[in-house]
Amino acid sequence: MILAIDFDGTLCTNRYPEIGEPNEEMINALKTFKSYGDELILWTCRKDERLKEAVEWCKERGLIFDAINENLPRIIKEFGGDTRKVFADYYIDDSNMYSNLSNKTYLYFKKGR
Repeated sequence: MILAIDFDGTLCTNRYPEIGEPNEEMINALKTFKSYGDELILWTCRKDERLKEAVEWCKERGLIFDAINENLPRIIKEFGGDTRKVFADYYIDDSNMYSNLSNKTYLYFKKGR
C-alpha cells in the first residue's frame, strides 16, 4: 500500500513556515505501516530549505519516506515518467482523510485491498 502524507497540520500542528508540535500518534502509526512494508511519500507544499527542514524533522523522529514530493521509482517506470500527481492508495491530509491511524485502522485498510 502506498500512502501520501501531508506535513503541516498532519504530521505536526500547522505553524508554517515554522514546524509545529509533532502529532506523535500519526507518526507512530505511519512507522507501523512502514514496518509492515507499506510505502510512504511525503506530500507537501514545502520546498527548498523548508522542505529540507521538514524531512530532517521527520528523520529525527524515525519517520523515513520512500519518496518526497514525487512518485515512487516503480510508479515512475510504470507511467513512463514522473506525473504531476503523486500516485498513492491513500492520501492523508488534515484537509482530507485525517484520522487517528492505529493498528486497528491499518487492519481495516488491509482488509479493503
